[in-house]
Amino acid sequence: MNHPNFPWTGIVFGAPILGVWYWCTDQHIVQRVLAARNVSAARTGTIFAGFLKILPVFIFVLPGIIAAALYADIRGGSADAAYPALVTRLLPAGFKGLVLAGMLAALMSSLASAFNSCSTLLTWDVYRKLRPDASEQRLVAVGRITTVLLVGLGLLWIPFMKYISPQIYIYLQSVQAYIAPPIAACFLLGVLYPRLNGTGALAALWTGLVIGTARLVLELARGSLASGTVWTWFATINFLHFAALLFALCSGILIAVSLMTAPPSPARIAGVTYGAPEIAAIPVPAGPRSLNIVLSVVLVATIGVLWIVFR
Repeated sequence: MNHPNFPWTGIVFGAPILGVWYWCTDQHIVQRVLAARNVSAARTGTIFAGFLKILPVFIFVLPGIIAAALYADIRGGSADAAYPALVTRLLPAGFKGLVLAGMLAALMSSLASAFNSCSTLLTWDVYRKLRPDASEQRLVAVGRITTVLLVGLGLLWIPFMKYISPQIYIYLQSVQAYIAPPIAACFLLGVLYPRLNGTGALAALWTGLVIGTARLVLELARGSLASGTVWTWFATINFLHFAALLFALCSGILIAVSLMTAPPSPARIAGVTYGAPEIAAIPVPAGPRSLNIVLSVVLVATIGVLWIVFR
């Protein structure tokens, strides 16, 4: 439980919050589901993505174990050099190029999707509402300018990454822990509880934004904080524990504010919230539905086996 990076309590209670935010609400991911032919294809695609997500266990973990077994200088503080060491020391010249080309292609694909999603959201959900009469050419130009600005902001942020964690994976998980909880709370509870409304959601989102930003700022400045204070605890608490606590706080605010304000109209929640009035059902073929259930069971069982093997 006191593991500095991945305590079991954080894995059980905090990591799923990050997963719900990323896989269920991130436009980078959701845009793939929205492109599916029908509901059945979308379900099958998400299950297939679950199987693909198992591959990082073998892509990240096993090469690290192999590198530690082969090279003594990789163990301990040089563990981050495991993958480059395997590529540079084991692969011949031609395969080195292929591996690097594959890594760069994957990186460029991910960055392109992320920048495209950000520019789309800012253009359509912000600029288009401020300028509803804007032409298509204007919207395209705004999207391009937004992408350039995002690239610049990303480059400016790089020097600050090391102050959160020198390991890129832990850095990514840490930053996501400051963003995910309020969004995951609004999504999960919004699907499950029809009494919630937009006022409560905005209150939860603003609360999560303020507290998450405060955590990020204090973590960057934790070297100058006095030890033993509440600010030091706030800046140094494990990021997964922080995600679980922030999720609970945002959920409480979401429910409390929603109950103190008017409920949403039935038309606004029809077909999108459990327990709400239904709309015209979208037929799903019986065959693919049964196959999806079987594949889901196999996926859960596979994850359980891997958890036991690699625990």
